[in-house]
Amino acid sequence: MLRSLTIRNVVLIDRLDLEFEPGLGVLTGETGSGKSILLDALGLALGVRADSDLVSSGADQGSATAEFEFDGDGVIRQLLDEHGLAGTGPDDGGGLVLRRVISENGRSRAFINDQPVSVSLMRQIGEALAEVHGQLESHGLLDPSSHAGFVDAFGGHHALFEKVQTAYRAWREAESARRRAEEELEQSRKDEEFLRHAGAELAQMEPRAGEEESLAKTRSALMHGEQLLEALNEAAADLARGDGADAALRSALQRLERVVDKAAGRFDAAEDALGRALIELNEAHLEIERALGGLNLDPKAMEDAEERLFGLRALARKHNVAVDELPRVRAEMEAKLAQLNDGTDALLGLERDAAARRENYLSAAAKLTKAREKAARTLKKEIEGELPALKLEKTRFDVRFDQLDEGDWGAGGVERLRFEVQTNPNTAAGPIGRVASGGELARIMLAIKVVLADADAVPTIVFDEVDTGIGGAAAAAVGERLARLAQSCQVLVVTHSPQVAARGMSHWRVTKEVGKRANETQVANLGADDRIEEIARMLAGARVTDEARAAATRLIEGGEIEGGQAGGQAGEP
Repeated sequence: MLRSLTIRNVVLIDRLDLEFEPGLGVLTGETGSGKSILLDALGLALGVRADSDLVSSGADQGSATAEFEFDGDGVIRQLLDEHGLAGTGPDDGGGLVLRRVISENGRSRAFINDQPVSVSLMRQIGEALAEVHGQLESHGLLDPSSHAGFVDAFGGHHALFEKVQTAYRAWREAESARRRAEEELEQSRKDEEFLRHAGAELAQMEPRAGEEESLAKTRSALMHGEQLLEALNEAAADLARGDGADAALRSALQRLERVVDKAAGRFDAAEDALGRALIELNEAHLEIERALGGLNLDPKAMEDAEERLFGLRALARKHNVAVDELPRVRAEMEAKLAQLNDGTDALLGLERDAAARRENYLSAAAKLTKAREKAARTLKKEIEGELPALKLEKTRFDVRFDQLDEGDWGAGGVERLRFEVQTNPNTAAGPIGRVASGGELARIMLAIKVVLADADAVPTIVFDEVDTGIGGAAAAAVGERLARLAQSCQVLVVTHSPQVAARGMSHWRVTKEVGKRANETQVANLGADDRIEEIARMLAGARVTDEARAAATRLIEGGEIEGGQAGGQAGEP
């Protein structure tokens, strides 16, 4: 709810601080006293488009600050979190402060809890905090996109709505999977000729991991074959020169063995070393022989190694990968070719799954539609039941259902709901804001608000002269409905009707003081005696009589005015 409104240098208001209470609050005053300025200032703080005309003459800038109670949950919390704003408000807890400053050149700045924000964000949050009829025309009940939500809240369709949302998401996910598979299969079919040719080429080559390095080493060895053969032969000759290294080692070992028993273990290490040297020497002979046997000086082997190495490298360049990546490329191509064979069956399975989920969504949506139609009939009946007492006996209310094309189906169902009214039998039904106007529109909105009181989450509602053009019983009916609505939310109303004013739990009188330098709008919070005097003025006009005061007292106490209006006509103070 709105806690306070602080205004500085706005039109005729130099400085004004207002405190608000829950329930129904009324603002009264003669025409031209400046009641609309208060609504303009509130609209300014809520993010309504404004211009430099709002700045008081002679002032550099004007400002409006609205403080609201805020429980920290819902769409407002989401918006605050999305924009990195601290949402806890002032130190006294649970507050949210919206401040707008407009300069004389028309430029404005917006702040939420003293942090600068865009005017569009302020408007979004303002729309969730308060609904000012006559200013924020594009949201709330006048926004057709919200009407399905109101019907669902009125009908208690939360569980049904969640099932539709869940079914819709599941269907769209299945459709996305089917579409991706279809696109991949189609792309694979377009690439089939290339895949088969390139795959056959890779299969013929049969690349193996690490093969490039192995072939490069083999090629290098073959290129230097004669040098390698010469080196091996020379090494073998060196080992065999003279009696040979083998004979020398054996002779030395035999000499030690003859005296080893007399050395008391001193020759053991030398004897072991000579034994190991003999073994290693024999291994060296064998390795040289193996190397000589494996050395291939056949020019054909050199040609084969080079041909394969260069072939692998050419394939790698063709596929823009390293040679060692060719086995992976081959495996991927074979997988895609296999997918061509299996893809049709997989796609058919995804199509069946998407179709089943679509049917599940349509089934859930049909149940929601049926529930909405039932709730809409009840809503129509209850709203039309409110209209005659508001002097709207010829007005008809309806909820129009427009079936959507499949491309427009969504998580909210398969139809678009729209509130429509017909104000006269000979006129066509249409959107509320387009068909009705002025006080008629305000009373229609009041009737809808009363019926949807529990379904509408806006905590503060402001009506501007909802009683225009009516009096007597109709004005009393308006007052009764405003009071009823105020049981579920905070309601502020600008009124000329004593019947409406008498219903207020809080009452402010707006006056315009004529000074030597300028006119100034002032607002007074009325106590019990002042309320009687103000309502008596509204009843009697310029000259307040005791009879008017008595009638005002009866109105405040919930009674009726005897003999019609006491010296004046409601709506004409």
